[in-house]
Amino acid sequence: MKRFDSMNVVPLIDVMLVLLAIVLLTASFIVTDKLDIQLPKTEHTSPYNPDNEEKLNLSIDQHGQFYWDGEKLNAEQFSHQLSQLEASTHIQLRVDQLVEFRHFVRLMDIIKRQQHDNLTILTERK
Repeated sequence: MKRFDSMNVVPLIDVMLVLLAIVLLTASFIVTDKLDIQLPKTEHTSPYNPDNEEKLNLSIDQHGQFYWDGEKLNAEQFSHQLSQLEASTHIQLRVDQLVEFRHFVRLMDIIKRQQHDNLTILTERK
């Protein structure tokens, strides 16, 4: 009988690489949906076709909390971070449909105070 000196780890590495690929593919979907924001429904809206341009994702959840690329910030921190950006930065705004209008107005006031005009407000088509 042949002596067993070493273990063949090539199949194990193949399996691990496949599992890693699956995790990386599903992680991108999880990151975009980690905030539970229900966008308002609209009938007459233009389709949004994002290009490869780098964009900043701003969100307001149903409790009026601000999020900067998924990170929770208060209004002062939010304003300070926004002042550090170039005015040409593309901003993508997601606002929950249950948000009180005053929170949306406060966010827009901060954005306009920093003179950012490259803004897209996302909605869902009915």
